[in-house]
Amino acid sequence: MNFCSECAQPISVQVPEGDSLPRYVCEQCGTIHYRNPLLVVGCVPTWGDRILLCRRAIEPRLGYWTVPAGFLENDETTREGAARETREEACAEVEIGSAVSMTHVVHVNQVHLMYRARLVNERYAAGSESLEVALFRREDIPWEELAFPSVRFCLERYYQDLDRGTEGFHIQDVRRPGS
Repeated sequence: MNFCSECAQPISVQVPEGDSLPRYVCEQCGTIHYRNPLLVVGCVPTWGDRILLCRRAIEPRLGYWTVPAGFLENDETTREGAARETREEACAEVEIGSAVSMTHVVHVNQVHLMYRARLVNERYAAGSESLEVALFRREDIPWEELAFPSVRFCLERYYQDLDRGTEGFHIQDVRRPGS
């Protein structure tokens, strides 16, 4: 960030008075520009004993499988965002249920929040960000082709809860390998 979005003047990195962390601060108007983690929301859509997965048509992890998920937009709730992402990536309508997992992906400044969901009907298709979309039984999930650690964690905990007859909420931290 080089210029203030309020007055277009140069900014610098400094610790503002009363703060403890370096921030982008406008040298002219004093506006503090916070850079906070992005929120990714998604869901595990089910139809009977199968879950809906999408094969990614975009980077990162082009060609790998994931649950429908993406960045939360302004003016929507996390549940609304998860349902929207499912419409966009899988052309499917879902009823969002309870939260399954939250993953802090520290090295890329993201938080991934995943929900349980039920497909409203069996209609789905690949959206513009998906190469293909398919329903999988547990034993057929392409575990070694999952796009992200947060997706694997979510699915493992989803099935763990299913086996126990519970609906827990699970949290993990993912840091850059080697740190």
